[in-house]
Amino acid sequence: MLVDKTVLVTGASSGIGRACAEAFAAAGARLLLCARRADRLAQLAAGLDTEVHTFALDVRDRASVEAAFAALPPAWRTPDVLVNNAGLAAGLEPLPQGDPEDWERMLDTNVKGLLWVTRAVVPGMVEHGTGHVINIGSIAGRETYPNGAVYCASKAAVDRITQGLRMDLLGTGVRVSTVDPGLVETEFSLVRFHGDDERAARVYEGLRPLVGEDVAEVVVWVADRPPHVQIAEVVVFPTAQASATRVHRA
Repeated sequence: MLVDKTVLVTGASSGIGRACAEAFAAAGARLLLCARRADRLAQLAAGLDTEVHTFALDVRDRASVEAAFAALPPAWRTPDVLVNNAGLAAGLEPLPQGDPEDWERMLDTNVKGLLWVTRAVVPGMVEHGTGHVINIGSIAGRETYPNGAVYCASKAAVDRITQGLRMDLLGTGVRVSTVDPGLVETEFSLVRFHGDDERAARVYEGLRPLVGEDVAEVVVWVADRPPHVQIAEVVVFPTAQASATRVHRA
């Protein structure tokens, strides 16, 4: 059912976003891809066997988001599926010692960026009477863990926004879902620890974490349900994880 559908993925240049682009391409979808790193987007697009339109975008900048979507060619302006994937964690310290710049990056990307893109795309879906918004959340939006208060708050906001949007769009034909992963080995921890490779690697020591492709498979499954089926929320863990803080390490 995804053949020839247009799928927009934000933060598509790496990690879960890149894996989603590849998985939707394999399912026959047309791809509208955006991220801050245009060079990586171009490299990704060159390897996909489908029609692709890419554009550079920092979702934190509301004016840029509005201008970018207004400038899209008409054929790309209203995607069938929006995957709000752009997001990050920055820092892992007790709140009194946290870096306010890290907080701003997380809130501006994970919460405001999601809102700006959703506001730019969803009215067109409503006008067409069909569409699907899939937000990439996190187990951190369901369970707070030590030293992660602001990141957890940002992902809890994604959960609340997802639920509220589903209510607001009831009766429009637009579906709203969230996919909330646990430990996924991508650039996530490297970004969180500001490029500290050793500290990032320790997050996944002694266990087999998810990878971006595992999450992408779930996202495509959610998107590919019949029009009368709305998967409201999915939590996906590696087998070695039972909660945000309960992990088995060999």
